[in-house]
Amino acid sequence: MNTSPKHPKANVLGVAIDAINMEQALVRIETSLRSRRKGYVCLAGVHGVMECKRDPILARIFANAALIAPDGMPTVWVGHHQGHPQMERVAGPDLMLEVISREEFRGYRHFLCGGKEGVAEELSEQLIARYPDVQIVGTYSPPFGPMSSEQEERFLARINRVQPDIVWVGISTPKQERFMDHYLPLLDTTLMFAVGAAFDFHTGRIADCSDWIKRSGLQWLHRLLQDPKHLWKRYLRNIPPFLFYISLQLMGIKSYRLQRSIESRPKILEPACTEPESAG
Repeated sequence: MNTSPKHPKANVLGVAIDAINMEQALVRIETSLRSRRKGYVCLAGVHGVMECKRDPILARIFANAALIAPDGMPTVWVGHHQGHPQMERVAGPDLMLEVISREEFRGYRHFLCGGKEGVAEELSEQLIARYPDVQIVGTYSPPFGPMSSEQEERFLARINRVQPDIVWVGISTPKQERFMDHYLPLLDTTLMFAVGAAFDFHTGRIADCSDWIKRSGLQWLHRLLQDPKHLWKRYLRNIPPFLFYISLQLMGIKSYRLQRSIESRPKILEPACTEPESAG
C-alpha cells in the first residue's frame, strides 16, 4: 500500500483506515486543534466500510477525512494482519470522552449535534455535571430528513454565532459523514467528529458492554440483543458480505485499491510548522 511511513494506514476493502491507537489519535487531534487545521474525523467499522464499498461518493467522503480511526475490532484485526501491531480500536463514545475530559483539550469549545429531540441537551447537562470545566456552547437535534432552507440557515447561524472548536455529530453512518462533508466548509469551527451512537451511549439509552466483549469483536451482538428490530437488517446486510470480501482480500485472491481524496483538504498529519501541502 502507498501510505506514509509516519502515518501508516490499513487497507480494509479499499478504505484507508489510520493504523493508530487512542493515544496516537489524541496527539494528532490536539495538533490539529492547536494549529486550527479544519477537517472532519470518521470512525470506520464494518458498517462504514461496507457502505463505502457500495457508494463511491461516500468512499470519497471518507478519503477526504482528516483522520479515519478504526472503530471496530475487525478493522483492527485486518490492520494487525497487514503489519500494524500498534493499531487498536478507537470507538466514537470513548474518543469523545477522552477529548472532553483530558487536560490538553481544556479550553476548547464543544457543540453537540445529533440525537433525537432533547438528547443533545440531556447529554450536555450530564457532561457538564461530570466534567465541570468542559465548555459546551450549544446543542442541536437535526431533523430526520433533509433540512429546509430556513432550518439550515438557523443551524448555520447557531453554530457560527458561538464558534465552537469541535462539533460532535451523532447521527448515523452514512448520514453523519455526508453531513460533515457538506457543512464543514460553511461552519466557523475547526473539527467535526462523526461519533454515531455516542449520544445514546452517554445518556444511558444504549447500555455499554464489558471490555472483553469489545476485545472479542462481539459488541455488535450486544447491540443487536438490545435493539434487534432496528439493527438486524443492518447486520445481515453488512457482516456476511464483509466476511466474504475481506477473506478474499486477506488470502490475496482479490485486491482493493485505496480510495484517493479528490480534494486537497487538510489532513491531521503534521504540526503547523511543517511545509504547506502542494496544491497539486
